[in-house]
This record gives sequence, C-alpha cells and structure tokens, in this order.
Amino acid sequence: MVLQEISVIFTHRPSAFSAAVLLLTLVLCRGKSHLVCPSQVVAMMGDDVVLPCQLKLAVDTNSETVNWIKPGLDPNVVHLHLDGQLVFENQHPSYHFRTRVFEDELIKGNVSLKIFKVKLSDEGTYRCSIPWIREEASIVLTVGSASTPIIKVMSVVSSRVVLQCESAGWYPEPELLWLDGEGKLLSAGPTETLRGPDDLYTVSSRVTVEKRHSNNIICRVQQRNTNQSRETHIHVPGNNDSHSETVVFYHKHILMKVCLMFGKLPALCMASLCYPW
Repeated sequence: MVLQEISVIFTHRPSAFSAAVLLLTLVLCRGKSHLVCPSQVVAMMGDDVVLPCQLKLAVDTNSETVNWIKPGLDPNVVHLHLDGQLVFENQHPSYHFRTRVFEDELIKGNVSLKIFKVKLSDEGTYRCSIPWIREEASIVLTVGSASTPIIKVMSVVSSRVVLQCESAGWYPEPELLWLDGEGKLLSAGPTETLRGPDDLYTVSSRVTVEKRHSNNIICRVQQRNTNQSRETHIHVPGNNDSHSETVVFYHKHILMKVCLMFGKLPALCMASLCYPW
C-alpha cells in the first residue's frame, strides 16, 4: 500500500522525491499528528491575524495543494493554494483579497494563513488540509473588540456622589466592575447591557460613593475570553477639597471683575487667571 501511494506521487509529480519521503515517513508513523496548529487564536476586530500551521517535517509545499476552509460557509473555501498560486473561483466572497499564505515559507512546510482586517463574521472554526499527505487540523478563531470606558458625575447630594460608567463597542459581551483606589470591589447598581445592530455591546452601571479625601474610583470593563481589559480613573474630592475649589473659584471670579474694569484683559490678568492657586 505504501509503495502504491509513493508510486502515485512520482507519477503525478516526478520531481517530488521529498514528498514521497515524507509520505513514507507519515505512513510508518500512523496515529501521530504531523500538522501542528494551535487550538485557538484570538484577534481584535480590524487587526490582521495569522492562523499558524506547520508541518513537523520541513517539506516544500509551494507546488502542492493547501486548502483552508471554514465549515458552515457556502462555499466554504477561505483560501486554496494550488500549483503555486491562489485559486479565486471557489473562494468565499467575504475573503476576497483578504487572505494569503507565506509563499516564501511554504518550502519549509509553513502553511499558515493570514487574514487581513478581521471582522466579527470571521469568528469560527477554520480547517487546514493538505490532501496529498492526508493531513488536516482545526483552529478556532475568536474575534474581540474593546474600548475605554467613560465616567460621568450624575449628581452630588450632601456627602454622596453618583457616578455612571459607560463603555461601547465590546465583543464578546464584557463585565463591568467598580473598584476603589486599593482595587477592592465596590457595591454598585446592576450592569445594563445593550447589543447594537453591529453586534457590539454597550455596558453601563452606576455607583454611589462618599466624599473623602483622596477618594479614587476605578471603572474597569473586561472580557476574559479575549483577555481584554480597559479602565478609567476618577478622583472624588472630599469636603475639604471641595471647599478649597470653591474658594479658588471665588478668588478668580473677583479677579475677573477687576480686570474687566480696565476694558481689556491685560496679559498679567490672563496669567493670574490661569495660575493654579
């Protein structure tokens, strides 16, 4: 059986001595995987991503068939490398001009696929197959999206401040956390989650904090599957800090009136108004 397979190779590719040697090696080592690929790859939306796949034995695959498909698509071909070039005929339209193999690396058995400007729709399972050695392997591509949260002061009542944090443009769905300056979780209201027509998530939440000196508050939004985390800090001044800010504002307000009495604002007045009291 082995000799028959090798004979077929020489019949169709007389110069493919290395391929025949590889096939003989693979047959003698049945039950072992010779196409090494990671099980999962994570990419951020809009970035380029490489789905790495490598033959353990460095054999020239440039003139051979390397087929990348995505099960479930119609047609399911993502990239077909045949006789040294990309075949467009059966490629799914969403991947036109967005894929490539590393042709200078094919001679070393590197059959990795690069996808340009990743979309959310690219997420899923990809399968690499090399028919002439009867090898295939699968990779799961996870696509993520993240953005920095924004904190707003919603209200100030007595010694309490209500803050709202919102972050839009996430995928998959993230979680939102409120933390104090020491990184401890704060008790906050429930997180509201909205999913837009672009399939991206927006999350928001409110928290009430006490005015205290050096009261630093953190809003953190994170997504564990894509290992993405973004956070924003805000300082909530204590009562003494608030009083000082009011006094500074009062002094600047009086200075403004004095300067306006001259009809113009001299450079000295402008400098004084900008001075960090």
